[in-house]
Amino acid sequence: MTAEPFTMNAGHPRRWLILAILTLSLVQVVASVSSMTLALPSLHTALDATAAQLVWINASYALVLAAVLLPFGALGDRFGRRGALLMGLAIIVFGALMGSTSDSALQVTLWRCTMGIGAGLVMPATLSILTSVFPPKERSRAIAIWSGFAGAGGAIGILAAGVLLEFFWWGSIFFVNVPIAVVLFALVVAFVPTSRDTQGRPLDPLGSLLSAIALSGLVFALIQGPEFGWANPVVLFGFATFVVVGTIWVAVETKHPHPMLDPSLFRIPQFGLGSLGIGTAFAVMFGMFFGLAQYMQYVLGYSPLGTAIRTLPFAVAMLTISPLGPQLAQRFGVHAVIGSGLSVTALGLTALITVDGTSGYLQVLIGLYIASAGMALALPAATEAIIGSLPQDKAGVASAVNDTTREVGAAVGIALLGSLLSLGYRGGVGDAFSTLGPEGAEAARDSVGAALHLASLTPEDVGGNLANRARDAFASGFSLSMGVGTVLILFVAVVVWRRFPRDRLSQPT
Repeated sequence: MTAEPFTMNAGHPRRWLILAILTLSLVQVVASVSSMTLALPSLHTALDATAAQLVWINASYALVLAAVLLPFGALGDRFGRRGALLMGLAIIVFGALMGSTSDSALQVTLWRCTMGIGAGLVMPATLSILTSVFPPKERSRAIAIWSGFAGAGGAIGILAAGVLLEFFWWGSIFFVNVPIAVVLFALVVAFVPTSRDTQGRPLDPLGSLLSAIALSGLVFALIQGPEFGWANPVVLFGFATFVVVGTIWVAVETKHPHPMLDPSLFRIPQFGLGSLGIGTAFAVMFGMFFGLAQYMQYVLGYSPLGTAIRTLPFAVAMLTISPLGPQLAQRFGVHAVIGSGLSVTALGLTALITVDGTSGYLQVLIGLYIASAGMALALPAATEAIIGSLPQDKAGVASAVNDTTREVGAAVGIALLGSLLSLGYRGGVGDAFSTLGPEGAEAARDSVGAALHLASLTPEDVGGNLANRARDAFASGFSLSMGVGTVLILFVAVVVWRRFPRDRLSQPT
């Protein structure tokens, strides 16, 4: 079936089935980024993991994924994207199986890294194969569906984790990937055709290595900044690595006859601004998830499963609204859809800015749905802008850039907005727990979970006031982080409105 001939103008006869296989592969990758968040308390209990170990269990997957996306996208271009997809799924199966049987935090972290390598092969291959099997007149619609699932994958991962943790052990977060990836592997073998760079350009191993090191330094620093402090020498070394190695990468790639990624491509408005829009949207999205998951559990009192279920409106909006993007882009222009989508996202975030310790779920629901609706409009159009700005032979690199901006954006959002949440919480809780002694006060300032636990150990008349103070402080921190996220996404929306070319997607024929 995979050898069935087709032309670019007509498209593959099984292209919609292929799209379903590719989007399911994508959802598995994206969901693995967010699903581990809900499992961290269980891992802490089962493996006696320290706070630093939990950070790395959660971050290692995204760190490796962001570092390898660009070089692995180029490998798929050179040797075949279907082969890259199959190899990635096989690595995910192996890493997930071993991760589910781990008995130490170090082992879990290593197998999360292994799964990140597999995900780095899968993610760019899905989008680049999509662009090769759909004719130009249907490609925008297919990319919109792909992008909708990419955005919804974060919420789907949280929901899946909530269900699994309700009925199974922590290792089920890993093991569930095994049967899914095996079925997807068989479907890819049966139905998905391959494609590659027809010009046979040579590989760029030095550019690949430099990009991986630079991105690793950046993501490492962003992840560890809130944990170690932004002035910590280790964190500063990560940022310095990004700047120095990134500068070397630009110099090397500019002179290379066949660079993996030509830095000058970012001067193309559709490519550069599309990347900026996607990166900003994902930064705000994952920063929002990071704070909202804790807000609904610590402040509103929901269980992990209850929290997961209440994030479903985000996925619903992404999946139902994303397909509308191409039609709107044809009528109003890509710049208008991206700019409007980001503006609507900012509007939704304003509802989250005003939450406090007494707010109910309805206020969260309104903000969550409006923000997700805006992202559902902006993300497909931005993805189409990136993919459409490069020739078909470079689809793997364009796809990898699109994916890399998502993963780096997610790390930036969690690091930046997460640190602001912590800053706002510390300021809000103040010295309310000083009566519990220096150690108790410091523990309460470090974590709202610790604060609520300490409050439960004190007499009810005192503990109730302390718990309310902690919840109000956390809500203040969440409001601060969402306020900064709103300003950030509004700034990018203005840039897109002013700088993005006034083009429209081609009309279907």
